[in-house]
Amino acid sequence: MEYTIQPMEAGHVSQVAALEKLCFSTPWSERSVAGELENPLSLWLVAADGSRVLGYVGSQSVMDEADLMNLAVLPEFRRQGIAEALLGSLHRLLVARGVRQVSLEVRASNEAARSLYGALGYQQVGRRPNYYVSPREDGLILRKELGS
Repeated sequence: MEYTIQPMEAGHVSQVAALEKLCFSTPWSERSVAGELENPLSLWLVAADGSRVLGYVGSQSVMDEADLMNLAVLPEFRRQGIAEALLGSLHRLLVARGVRQVSLEVRASNEAARSLYGALGYQQVGRRPNYYVSPREDGLILRKELGS
């Protein structure tokens, strides 16, 4: 399958917001996603097949640290390397911006995501009890040193 990874643009926002609703119990609103386009601390990328968004990743950076906000891929396109490609592109662009470390939270029960992050060098550095709601669940804090 062919797709390109590119910065999120205004034309992608409605599809990214729809993917949020599909994948997360507490999704970002379309307005919140659109707001990331105006945030100089944000870097959001999409994997697109023409005009169709197959997946996206979003981050916010302060100084030399970034928080991975969200990562999602359409269910029918999962396990095809899209999330890994999105993260690889994000990591390269963050390094170019001077970011040296990326952190994120992931549901303790999300084995697929934990496996992906582990394969990419993220390590668990903490736990946030009851971080997630709907359903209530602990969030694991993962971190990766970029360039390692």
